Amino acid sequence: MQQKKQQLSTTKINLIVDSVIFIAFLIVMAPHFTGMAIHEWLGLAFGAGIVTHLLLHWQWLVATTKRLFSQAPRQARINYALNLLLFIDITLVVFTGVMISESALPFLGISFAPGGIWRMVHTTAADLSLGLIGLHVALHWQWIVNAVRNYVIKPVGSRVHLPQAMPQYTAKLSLAAKQLPKER
Repeated sequence: MQQKKQQLSTTKINLIVDSVIFIAFLIVMAPHFTGMAIHEWLGLAFGAGIVTHLLLHWQWLVATTKRLFSQAPRQARINYALNLLLFIDITLVVFTGVMISESALPFLGISFAPGGIWRMVHTTAADLSLGLIGLHVALHWQWIVNAVRNYVIKPVGSRVHLPQAMPQYTAKLSLAAKQLPKER
């Protein structure tokens, strides 16, 4: 007996990757809770997650870039501009994070001369990323809602089996409902 392999849809893959990136972002944004070592390692992983996200959306990126100045709809242009700003900002955050690394890179035997300017740029870019990611999530909110509904809520709901009412009680409830006074 041969079973069919279930293939993940593109939307499902995007939802998983984006959810992991978003959770990593939330954790990375709180280094005082995680400690510097986790902050740095997770920051590097976050950078890799962003590259994965870009590769998953590469066709959209290329197609939109080609038609950006001619026939791209306004929504696509706004999305493109926001994504470009977000990419520049996240690249800056990761780069400056590498430059000021106190734990992850020294563990690998790599160290740079930390300077106050790198830390200031890192903090400023990280703060800016919070707003940009908020806008990015807002811009894609309908996609997020639909993807969560289709790949999280519906599958969970299909696994929940409510017990069927016993027939004798169903008939009594139906009769009682008919006897209730009607609203005016």
